[in-house]
Amino acid sequence: MKRVVNPFLPLNEYIPDVEPHVFNDRAYMYGSHDKEGGTTFCELDYVVYSADVKDLTDWTYEGTIYSASQDPHSTEVVKGGGERKYLYAPDVVQGNDGRYYLYYCLAAHSGKGGFNGPISVAVCDTPAGKYEYYGDVKYPDGSLMLRFIPFDPAVINDEGKIYLYYGWALPVGPTNSKLVKGIYNKVMQGMLHRTMDEIKSEAQGIMGANVVELEADMLTVKSEPKRIIPCEMEAKNTDFEGHAFFEASSIRRIGSTYYFIYSSFVNHELCYATSIYPDRDFQYSGVIISNGDIGMNGRNPRDRLAITGNNHGSIECIDGNWYIFYHRHTHMSSNSRQVCAERIIILNDGSIPQVEMTSCGLNGGPLEASGEYPAVIACNLTDGRMPHLTNGSSKKIKPHITHRADERFITNISNRTLIGYKYFNFQGTTRLTVKTRGQGSGTLIISDEPGKKRAAIKVDASDAWTLSSVLIELKGTHALYFTFSGNKSIEFLSFSFEKSEG
Repeated sequence: MKRVVNPFLPLNEYIPDVEPHVFNDRAYMYGSHDKEGGTTFCELDYVVYSADVKDLTDWTYEGTIYSASQDPHSTEVVKGGGERKYLYAPDVVQGNDGRYYLYYCLAAHSGKGGFNGPISVAVCDTPAGKYEYYGDVKYPDGSLMLRFIPFDPAVINDEGKIYLYYGWALPVGPTNSKLVKGIYNKVMQGMLHRTMDEIKSEAQGIMGANVVELEADMLTVKSEPKRIIPCEMEAKNTDFEGHAFFEASSIRRIGSTYYFIYSSFVNHELCYATSIYPDRDFQYSGVIISNGDIGMNGRNPRDRLAITGNNHGSIECIDGNWYIFYHRHTHMSSNSRQVCAERIIILNDGSIPQVEMTSCGLNGGPLEASGEYPAVIACNLTDGRMPHLTNGSSKKIKPHITHRADERFITNISNRTLIGYKYFNFQGTTRLTVKTRGQGSGTLIISDEPGKKRAAIKVDASDAWTLSSVLIELKGTHALYFTFSGNKSIEFLSFSFEKSEG
């Protein structure tokens, strides 16, 4: 039986910042490339996975399409960060000549130098072939296009016109404090490698989302960059206030409407703004997804259903269905992120209601309650007070997804930890078996709604993976929750279903 889970790529693969695109009846996933248990963002070269649009259960590894070492800027040394050798969030578009153009930025360790380099371009004859360095986005006189903050490029071929979107902002709100403003200015000078005069020379501010039209050569600026969405510091009394631009530009056109997808200053959510123009008059339109389900059914940040952190992705229509692609955080870190996807609906008025995280995003419906599943496909994982990650990692002892050798599992499952999976199709009486280990002992309470006990599995302390099971009675589509009640902590590798005749 074919099935696909979240995350939908191999569990040892960490591709965040995904731009999904359909070319010639195949869906391609372009993104950054984190290392499993990595120590900084985007440590690995770009790889691509693709699938036939009619079968999103079967993803093909296309291999490495581009290496940082191919870019002549990669040997430049950034103060405090070493070489500019990490490939950050990319996008790909087909040019008017039929070739495929890869837009990206380089940065050094921990993102240093990522805000003052050029937006670079590589080119290939096929969507997932070997891309070659092509050049940098530049003005007609050959000087580099460095206006505002050249970061997180997104690009669209709009009936032959090429528009490039980009930008970044400090994820902070407005202030009237001279002291705080002074601190911001110091921070910006250090991060952006700009003088205060250069920063102040932009009347509308250096931070925000921007667009620039390019010539058909895909490199040369045709029109001056324009601001399309403000940062939170400039969003007061606008419809963007509370959800202003932070990073993660992405652009789609649906009919006559342009959808600009981005990460807001609260970091964990992907929002969208719409306009009938590609380069102006964007209006805030809503949140599509949060990687902690914050905002879903009124959920507040302190009740997040998973570790939250930065988010980056986009929407794509695949075989007539629309999906949002986003990423989750593992290893209590922002350096090992994995792409997930959820089905979305675009209503008749063009709006996109927020969707929840699930374990079955591309499956076309609930997963069958049959066979074995890895524990790490959990879409909810919380002890009731999960943190929000900023850059780097957290040393807090919290339940999280991790790995050891070739095993991926959930660790630090302490008393009252809830682990949730959405959704499964049950066929009646089923034997549910879990594989756990750890110094802790107690019970795993089984429910299909938080707090609604259906059964319980006794868990004993063990250094080795141990099987424990119970019969449950469920029919139809249900969520599946495990809540640990016990002492110390356990680890969770997998669970399985077996239809029971008794």
